[in-house]
Amino acid sequence: MTQRDAPNANAPADGARPPARGRGAQGQPDNPYLPLRVEPWLEDLEDEACAAPRTTYYDDLSQSIVSENNSPDIPFRYSVNPYRGCQHGCSYCYARPTHEYLGLSAGLDFETKVFVKRDAARLFRAWLARPKYVPEEVAMSGVTDCYQPVERQLRITRSVLEVAAACRQPIGIVTKNALVTRDLDLLSDLARDNAAGVAVSITTLDPKLARVMEPRTSTPAARLRAIRELTAGGVPVRVMAAPVIPGLNDSELPAILRAAAEAGATSAGYVLLRLPTTVREVFLEWLRAFEPTRYERVVSLVQSTRGGKLNSSDFADRQRGRGAYAQQIGQTFAVFAKKCGLSAKGRPLSAAAFRPPVVPGAQQRLF
Repeated sequence: MTQRDAPNANAPADGARPPARGRGAQGQPDNPYLPLRVEPWLEDLEDEACAAPRTTYYDDLSQSIVSENNSPDIPFRYSVNPYRGCQHGCSYCYARPTHEYLGLSAGLDFETKVFVKRDAARLFRAWLARPKYVPEEVAMSGVTDCYQPVERQLRITRSVLEVAAACRQPIGIVTKNALVTRDLDLLSDLARDNAAGVAVSITTLDPKLARVMEPRTSTPAARLRAIRELTAGGVPVRVMAAPVIPGLNDSELPAILRAAAEAGATSAGYVLLRLPTTVREVFLEWLRAFEPTRYERVVSLVQSTRGGKLNSSDFADRQRGRGAYAQQIGQTFAVFAKKCGLSAKGRPLSAAAFRPPVVPGAQQRLF
């Protein structure tokens, strides 16, 4: 067992500074790609800004907006992410290490230094206009949530959806923010051609747990309300119980599925907790700070689903885990999903109505 996989690795000692308010990460794990390590001064630890760090937004000048995925356990090929970093601050977020490629930390940096792609709509329109493009579903929020709080002001996700609606481009969205209902007009329009679907992530029905584990997301009640509104608007909704954290929220699976089905969801899925690289440190530190009495049990059960470690990167089992406890979670999900009338896959989206966008100044297609 390595130090990184030890049950008490990186856990804050008793007497450490109070938890950062409204944040999932409680510190800044070292960036493995940088040769320097930054240690805070004592006065920094006592600073009010350290206890309640503010979010800063930066323009992302990327000249492409669509990422291509070839992982065999991911159900989509293309994805659009209007933001890098996520203010939601979920302690378990597997995307946190992507900030390390920017020279930042997977901890507080990930949720307080957010990069925004203001030119996303133009880039997406140009991508759809490629002569050799064969239309298929494009996922939004393949990495970070496209409806994180700043979307309310910037409306970048909505601008991308406006392009999709004009082209009848099928769009699948994954979010845990009820702000998605703001764009019900566009989603309902696309859904009439079976070109839109939304997956709403519900990790817990306990508002107190959600508040500290996913500090800047919508409440569980708001997410259920979003499912009802989307369903009423004709948009098919999938509930994602993700992540399932052994010893923390796995016992809620039946209740989550039941509540989502009653709200109108028609399909369901789940993903077991993943703790790649520095996400381990962020999550374990959060667990010790907010759920100290369950720390040892959660770590032990997670290890039992990952071959004695805290993470597995094997495509064959990284989403579901392995071992008796992982099988028990899978069986519980299958039984209650069936009982609640939630299909495993849901209806695939259609690109039959797709029409290429008109790009100003570009040569138009004859056919």
